[in-house]
Amino acid sequence: MNHTNRLINEKSPYLLQHARNPVDWYPWGAEAFERAKRADKPIFLSVGYSTCHWCHVMERESFESEETAAVLNEHCVSVKVDREERPDIDQVYMTAVQQLTGRGGWPMSMFLLPDGWPFVGGTYFTPNRFRHFISQIAEVYRSRRADAERAAAETVAAVEQSVQPPGAEASPLDRALVSRAVDALRQQFDEEHGGFGAAPKFPPHGALPLLFQEYRRTGDDDLLRMATRTLDAMAMGGIHDHLGGGFHRYSADAEWLLPHFEKMLYDNALLSKAYVEAYTLTQDTSYRNAAEDVYAWVAREMTHSQGGFHSALDADTEGEEGKFYVWRKQEIQDVLGREDGELFCRAYDIRDEGNYHDEVTRRRTGANIIHLAKEPSALADEIGLDAPTLNDRLCRAREKLLAVRDGRARPHLDDKIITSWNGLMIASLAYARRELEDTRYRDAAESAAEFILGQLAENGRLLRRWREGEARYDGFLDDYAYLCHGLLELSEATGSDEWLDYAVKLMDRVLAEFWDDAAGGFHYTSRTHEPLFTRPKEMFDHPLPSSNAIAAQVLLRLAALTGNNRYLDAAERTLRALSGWMAFAPQATESLVMAAEVWLEAQERGG
Repeated sequence: MNHTNRLINEKSPYLLQHARNPVDWYPWGAEAFERAKRADKPIFLSVGYSTCHWCHVMERESFESEETAAVLNEHCVSVKVDREERPDIDQVYMTAVQQLTGRGGWPMSMFLLPDGWPFVGGTYFTPNRFRHFISQIAEVYRSRRADAERAAAETVAAVEQSVQPPGAEASPLDRALVSRAVDALRQQFDEEHGGFGAAPKFPPHGALPLLFQEYRRTGDDDLLRMATRTLDAMAMGGIHDHLGGGFHRYSADAEWLLPHFEKMLYDNALLSKAYVEAYTLTQDTSYRNAAEDVYAWVAREMTHSQGGFHSALDADTEGEEGKFYVWRKQEIQDVLGREDGELFCRAYDIRDEGNYHDEVTRRRTGANIIHLAKEPSALADEIGLDAPTLNDRLCRAREKLLAVRDGRARPHLDDKIITSWNGLMIASLAYARRELEDTRYRDAAESAAEFILGQLAENGRLLRRWREGEARYDGFLDDYAYLCHGLLELSEATGSDEWLDYAVKLMDRVLAEFWDDAAGGFHYTSRTHEPLFTRPKEMFDHPLPSSNAIAAQVLLRLAALTGNNRYLDAAERTLRALSGWMAFAPQATESLVMAAEVWLEAQERGG
């Protein structure tokens, strides 16, 4: 049966993926809430993104099911949200899910009262459980409305309380905050595999720059060792796309072998900058190669013809996660021939039985994830080849395999252009221009900055996303802060005050529109954004740097560049407002800790 719902008129690739579901979806907006009030039904809010594997699974199992759609359509008004377009909605309702269940993730599945207050929810549901859950929710809403309203009030109160650290006391802004964060990293460091903590392992975007910053300040070689060991392990692992470049989202195991295969622009922006910084500190060319590998992928696959950067590549191809990326041993040998095939398989741990096991069943699939089993130099010694010859043969083999892979059905590209994520890639490329002295990176950064300021800036304010000629949604704090960060890097890389002037104007708007007059620091939404049941405030790195932290870093940099103490004062007030969180959760506030260290150094210089 053919269906078309209201999402067919949207631009979001994620919403369009659901536009032909039998579910009677609404986009977020007044129409859906008015319908829920008129019909006296709860709202089912589903939040995800277009390259999310488990979002695809729940769509196939539930949202494409006539049976499930009939239950949803009877009992609920269903609303679909792209979390990348509306991160404000995602933030407040994900916090609610975490308060209710103790965990979060996507797809997010939340049930709301018609006024938007959440009363119960979760993440992924299997089909039978989901249908049963909907029926239960409908019964509670019909016959025990007071219970639903009480649960909603308690959830909202818990969400609002969650923005205060336990004790809610400010902590002194001193180096004890920095020491606690570094000590937490030492305790969590995985000596065997690199990274911090147990599986699943995400690229440690907050830890790496903090370790580099503190290594520069203290000369403690152990800090550099933790950072470079982690970067080495990721570059060798399956989380790295050894053929096409770039890094996948995260690793389901501790060894960095088994990735979730989506590739996000922001991960690659942050990691490429980290690899350039590692090269700058060590002069080890493997780090430069890893960064340039990312930049080549971005130029080839992620750059819009007008200069901006696309958002992400899907984990799935033809309904199967990782299908585009994995290989059977015979396929590799057929492409490379016996001698080069055996060499490649030895280097990259390609097995007859496969090294890729299903994450859920733990069974081997017969397919292989390409990853380096050992350092190429060690393999060269082992097989009696000199390192340059080995590297040349492996490089030619990768090129041949990439050409074959490019003929496969490709994963979906989410081609929307997000201001904040572009700001991070602009920052990485501009930094690479300075440190690697390659003008290609300056050109790419400038083209992206010109695109964003030309297409996503309007009357001195930023918009969130652009796709197919449409710019939409008022920018959030991360859009302003990340873009300003990129513009300041670009100003330093080019020597042009034009980019600095733009950053000044944008941060002045942030101070006017996002500042929290009562508590200090910045709200995630401006004074003119649509009000939700609470106004979010972002202090944690998860997985992107805290927008408050990047705003504070930008303010400190602007104070140094312009001599305007207004920026220094705002940075200090932000850090003091969030210092309790730095003391309570140093492992989740590393970007704020970095800003605190910069502020401390500024105070010492001023004294």
